[in-house]
Amino acid sequence: MPTTPHLERMLRGAALRVTRPRVAVLRAVHENPHADTESILATVREDLGAVSHQAVYDVLRAFTATGLVRRIQPMGSVARYEARVGDNHHHVVCRSCGAIADVDCAVGVTPCLTASDGRGFAIDEAEVIYWGLCPACVAGAPAGPGDGPRRAIGDQKEPVRREEGPT
Repeated sequence: MPTTPHLERMLRGAALRVTRPRVAVLRAVHENPHADTESILATVREDLGAVSHQAVYDVLRAFTATGLVRRIQPMGSVARYEARVGDNHHHVVCRSCGAIADVDCAVGVTPCLTASDGRGFAIDEAEVIYWGLCPACVAGAPAGPGDGPRRAIGDQKEPVRREEGPT
């Protein structure tokens, strides 16, 4: 995990002022890949004490805009944030528990990642989400067809929450 001086250099490199909330949010995203806003808020509050939802939303929005973090939102899930940026990787999501993992860029012909007709767009990224069952759910009793993710992150036992407020 990045040290505080490293996180501060990252903020300065993105032309952002270094503040305790920004350092705490950036640390939380690095320590908790694919975390939702509520999880990040809880981690930041453990570090700093009182901090508002709005402050965390604002910091995440600034980080996303400057490219410090990546925002993903698999279908049926709240927005998630990750520190792995700039490499156009993809994700695999468990249909049963909602666990999310990184997958390096797809290779080969299937699935096709080169648009057959880019419609004049200068395409610089392909976003792919693979769906299936994680190893833990394959070993256990998987959910039935149509069951959405029941847990917010990996091995957490709480239901997926819809995010309130701005995203």
